[in-house]
Amino acid sequence: MSNPSKFDLPQGTLDLLILRVAALGPVHGYAIAQRIQQISKDALQVQQGSLYPALHRLENKKFLVAEWGSSETGREAKFYRLTAKGRTQLKAETESWARLTEVVGMILKDPQGELS
Repeated sequence: MSNPSKFDLPQGTLDLLILRVAALGPVHGYAIAQRIQQISKDALQVQQGSLYPALHRLENKKFLVAEWGSSETGREAKFYRLTAKGRTQLKAETESWARLTEVVGMILKDPQGELS
C-alpha cells in the first residue's frame, strides 16, 4: 500500500517542477530532486529513472542548457540552466496549471457532483 502523504506526479508535471527549480539558477540533477523533495515536505520524491530522462527531454527542447562543473562535493556534475525559451515555457505551463487546478477544484466542490 502506498503512503498517503506521497503522490505520483501526473504526466508532464515533472517537467514543470524541473523548470521551476532551474529558474532559481544553475543546478545539477541530484540537487533538483532534493529541492523538489524539500519544498514538497517529502510528499514528492523524484526517482533518477524519471529525472534524468526529463532533464534530457527539456534540454533537447532547448528549455534547458547544461554545462559541466564541480558540485558541492567536488565531483563533476552537469549543471542545468533555464533558457529564454524555457522561461517562456515555464510561464505558460504555470498559467495553464493554475487554470487547470482552479477548474478541477470547481468541479470537486460542486454540490451537484456529490456522491450518494
